[in-house]
Amino acid sequence: MRNVLLALASVFIGLVSFSGTFTRMAIPSVEDDSFSFVVTADMREFAGPGTYDSAQYFRGAMQAVAAHGVGAFMLSPGDIDPPAGVMWTITQTLGSAYIWYPVVGNHEAETIVDMDWLRMFEYGAVHSGPAGCPETTYSFDYSNSHFVVLNEYCDLSGDTATDGDIPDHLYNWLRADLEATTAANIFVTGHEPAFPQPDADNGRLRHEFDSLNAHPSNRNRFWDLLREHEVAVYLCGHTHNYSLARVNGIWQLDAGHARGLGDAGARSTFVLIQVDGTSISYQTYRDDASGGSYNLMHAGVLYTDSIYLPLTVK
Repeated sequence: MRNVLLALASVFIGLVSFSGTFTRMAIPSVEDDSFSFVVTADMREFAGPGTYDSAQYFRGAMQAVAAHGVGAFMLSPGDIDPPAGVMWTITQTLGSAYIWYPVVGNHEAETIVDMDWLRMFEYGAVHSGPAGCPETTYSFDYSNSHFVVLNEYCDLSGDTATDGDIPDHLYNWLRADLEATTAANIFVTGHEPAFPQPDADNGRLRHEFDSLNAHPSNRNRFWDLLREHEVAVYLCGHTHNYSLARVNGIWQLDAGHARGLGDAGARSTFVLIQVDGTSISYQTYRDDASGGSYNLMHAGVLYTDSIYLPLTVK
């Protein structure tokens, strides 16, 4: 059904243009298939108590989340090291019961203490990943939607075995997981973009050739699988640049970075994604590039019952 609507959308768009310690609490059930969640990435060491416990860094992003919409939970597509510091800032600003789903990035994969922490983290009621990364690759269901979190550094030999890839071992687990779900919406999350994009506001481009595209055959096979199962959005980070692009029928949303002044090359960012049945929309909040307030900079509809249509507001 989604593929048919994509074809209709391409015609329509051609006619119209728009200018610590943590105890996980159970996720509450929802009855109306309407919920939202937050996406943040690449905050790294600019979190936790001490020097960077300031509104000019990750704390500022979390304070803005508290003001604009906390959603049911937060997904963070990697480079969250040290994760204990990120968890501390989240609980300090959003409360100890707030649900966080961390994702392995390249900096966690290269840091033993980070991986030990993530292996021990209480992820809640999730479907465990394959041998090699049963703790750090997982999937879960919320309302009418299915979420898959990939450790893109996993292979049969372990959870830090690759340089960012979807090898056979991980691909086969993902294929089986997607085949098993009957959810109305599917979201897949991993650290590295499949198709690196420039920042939506200043055009900065990073990791252009050393993301999942460093292994083009595996990247293409992965993308084909997402399209086959009509995945709504692939959520990623890694580049520190916010972007939204549709490639061969699948949306890729790079959440940029949420470290405030920790990277002055692009605005600090968080994304609020709203699900209403099978309609999916997004709101992207970015700071003022000076460690100040966050404002709505981009918003749009990724999918509705009638059409896929990206919109942008300035």
